[in-house]
Amino acid sequence: MLRSFIFSQGKLIYQDPGLEVLRLVLYDDDVQLWVDMENPTAQENKEVLEGVFNFHPLAIEDCVTLSERPKADEYDNYIFLVVHAMNYVAGKHELTTSELNLFIGKNFLVTCHCEPLRCVMATIERVRKNAPLVARAPDRLTYHLLDALLDQYEPAMEALSTEIEQLEHRVLAAHAANHIGNVVTLKGVVQKMRQIVLPQREVIARVAHGEFKIVRAHLLPYFRDLLDRLAHINDMADNDREALTGVLQVHLNLQQMQINQIIKVLTVLATLALPILAVTSYYGMNIQHMPNTDWPPWPYAYAWILGMILLWTSLIWWWIKKKGWY
Repeated sequence: MLRSFIFSQGKLIYQDPGLEVLRLVLYDDDVQLWVDMENPTAQENKEVLEGVFNFHPLAIEDCVTLSERPKADEYDNYIFLVVHAMNYVAGKHELTTSELNLFIGKNFLVTCHCEPLRCVMATIERVRKNAPLVARAPDRLTYHLLDALLDQYEPAMEALSTEIEQLEHRVLAAHAANHIGNVVTLKGVVQKMRQIVLPQREVIARVAHGEFKIVRAHLLPYFRDLLDRLAHINDMADNDREALTGVLQVHLNLQQMQINQIIKVLTVLATLALPILAVTSYYGMNIQHMPNTDWPPWPYAYAWILGMILLWTSLIWWWIKKKGWY
């Protein structure tokens, strides 16, 4: 799908013209273009990226090839950015990313992406409602696109934080359940988020610090605001990682406490069984063959043996309770 918008002094004057019109107005300094390419075909890439804008072959190659890392490259009269939108499905522990490629020139912006992006659709709606506020220039339009893109990050981070909090409650409420798999899965999600956010910070930092002259100086504070938001998101990811480490440690400690309790019970039972072993072993050698005994009669032998066992078992149990060992 190919969408195109032509602006003059921030006002939307034409939408979805043909490629010939785009070629004609591209070199008009009083006109700004925004071309959005959603899931473009190879023919559309060739016609727009090469035929209309004549972008560098390496930039086109990076655009049509999916990349897992954000990047920023500067060419003669434009810069090429690769950023990623993020979506997290709570409950399924699924983190997905969508690549957004931007060619930012003095009077044009070309965006290319394989999947529908909410940030692009939200920006298009804002352009249609109030174009002078959003699309006064390509660098300002780029800021609004990136701002809408980061708006998707915070709900994803909040959903993940909520899942971690719920997992912590489940760990404390059900000691016997094995939550290690959930913890490891969520740690993998957090690590993937950090792998997205950290390189993105580097790219936005290069723009915010004025490395690219395409972005005008009075817009740099806006990009620095995006950088601050990314720093906050990164801090949230770090906090989630530490929280998961704490949950894992608590889970392992609870399991160890449960094992220690089992060992404690078994130790007490083994200790209480010592009189039985001692008495029966001793009298097993001194009573010929019960119940037929010469002296004393076998009922008294049984009573004597059981009495000895109960006496010593009771004394051991009293001693254990007195010491507070159980």
